[in-house]
Amino acid sequence: MKNVKDQVYAALDAAFDNVSDQYPKDWADFPVIQYIEEDNKVYEKTDKEDKAYVRYKVDIWHNRSTSPEAIKVDKALAALGLVRTLCQDTPDPSGLKHKVMRYEAIIDMESDDVYWPN
Repeated sequence: MKNVKDQVYAALDAAFDNVSDQYPKDWADFPVIQYIEEDNKVYEKTDKEDKAYVRYKVDIWHNRSTSPEAIKVDKALAALGLVRTLCQDTPDPSGLKHKVMRYEAIIDMESDDVYWPN
């Protein structure tokens, strides 16, 4: 298992003021950014785990447009080597703009090299 959650948080926190790995509690300070680790599994194994596959989901809420924030999220996570596999507007019953983004990578356990999973 490769833990890169701290790096994902640091990258998002450097770009935004309101970032959480839980359902947001502060809805007064837009944009609201939530990230979660959706998957972290063995990708390649010999006598030990050689490479790990990780997938993160980022939710963006805003009272206006989420597009500028999506570009900032993409820049921050691409710098870590994560690859965007989804960017989708999602209807939200609150009336807020809501965008869902997903990022994936395969990470070498020893060298920390990051690969694209496909």
